[in-house]
Amino acid sequence: MSLDALRESLPAYAKDLSLNLSTLANETTLTDQQKWGAFVASAHGVGVPEVVRAVEAAARDAGLSGEAFEAAKAAAAIMGMNNVYYRALHLISNGEYKTMPARLRMNVLANPGVEKADFELWSFAVSAINGCGMCLDSHEAELKKHAVPSASVQTALRIAATVNAVSRVVAAEAALAA
Repeated sequence: MSLDALRESLPAYAKDLSLNLSTLANETTLTDQQKWGAFVASAHGVGVPEVVRAVEAAARDAGLSGEAFEAAKAAAAIMGMNNVYYRALHLISNGEYKTMPARLRMNVLANPGVEKADFELWSFAVSAINGCGMCLDSHEAELKKHAVPSASVQTALRIAATVNAVSRVVAAEAALAA
């Protein structure tokens, strides 16, 4: 399924989401790698098959490299773990857990296979989807260290929000059809 086919499959009540997908697919604030990596990471972060397929097809058509595909999927994977762990640390009243080492493997953070700023942007997007404030702050700080403009960070956030919402609509409509 293409991104246009995905947009056309959305019900009338999700017209704004369809329009946002179109706008974001044509966004020029980010490089193509940053933009399509954010789409891929966000789609994998939510995991609705039809959306993942449509986003991956669009990213392939836009020329996203194999390395960037793998890094975007790695961002979704590692944030799937880290966002749960660090969000829990934030929510637990007992501060002792914050002083303990995580003892979780996170090697991909040191060597993601793409520019560190791009990987941080994708990790930021997935962290927004997963609602981890500690991770959002951490990735946003790294993005600032790499001089990523606020408008670029906001665009990644807009992509994450839209891909998440589209995924929720597609999953809900599929549940109704089953």
